[in-house]
Amino acid sequence: MLKIEIFPEDEKFTTRTIKGKDDKPDRNIYEQEAYAYLGGKFPTLMKLSLEEGQPAHVAGIYTVHSSSFVVNNFGGLELKRFGMLIEPLELVDL
Repeated sequence: MLKIEIFPEDEKFTTRTIKGKDDKPDRNIYEQEAYAYLGGKFPTLMKLSLEEGQPAHVAGIYTVHSSSFVVNNFGGLELKRFGMLIEPLELVDL
């Protein structure tokens, strides 16, 4: 299971504007920083995309929601390119 952590200092999002081409309007991208635990010594910085008007995620431990995966044309499992959702991960003491 992929563990994603959001620290208290990352409970905010940033906005980037992509200039529109060929008379298309500019587009705003909303992103929040988080850290993915990929098996190395340290977690890796990543960016979570947010929808317009969606509040930033609060600090905590998350995992990727099952609705964020698709089966591709070759039968392989892939993470959706857009619209990845995360959900809180309940940690169990062993």
